[in-house]
Amino acid sequence: MSETTVPIVIVEDTPDIFDYLRDIITEHEGFEYTGGYRNGEDALAFLPKSKAKIAIMDIRLPGINGIECVRKLKPLRPEMKFLMYTVVEDSNKIFESLKAGANGYILKEASRSKIISSIEDLIEGGAPMSGSIARKVIEFFQEPLSMNKEMEVLTDKEINVLGMLSKGLLYREIADELGIKEGTVKIHIHHIYQKLHVRNRTEAIDIYKKPNR
Repeated sequence: MSETTVPIVIVEDTPDIFDYLRDIITEHEGFEYTGGYRNGEDALAFLPKSKAKIAIMDIRLPGINGIECVRKLKPLRPEMKFLMYTVVEDSNKIFESLKAGANGYILKEASRSKIISSIEDLIEGGAPMSGSIARKVIEFFQEPLSMNKEMEVLTDKEINVLGMLSKGLLYREIADELGIKEGTVKIHIHHIYQKLHVRNRTEAIDIYKKPNR
């Protein structure tokens, strides 16, 4: 890290968490606190002109969420590094964030030292992640390698739906994650059962979890 301080901004709506992050930044000799926003709308309005080089971004913001905020800001500030700081550990949110332009993803349960090391990692060009998040990323890329032949009849969307089903998500929760109607989820599952020649969720999940043979 250089001897100059790195300007950092916070986008977080929970006062206690906001203050906690601000204290971490102001107390670190290598960081410079340059302001904060309590919602995505303000971040979109002011961050493009901010001197900040790093933005610590919550996902669950009032109004525009953190992922959409990053997606809109990245083209305006391509050099800015975005560190998602959230309680959300869902795989889809992780990959939505990364596709939107996030450079790191840590959970709010992270220790003070983890937050500091993550910011330092960003400054040095790294992509910091909480341990559980890193495991999900690895699992995501390893899953296709172990996909069995029976699954080849399914579309990518159907495999995604079946994967969520295998994790115990309800139809409503799958619909929320994919941004579709619950009825559409039921149609996907009906097609999955037909293509795999199974009668229920348990049989479909058994095929999904089978290793490649």
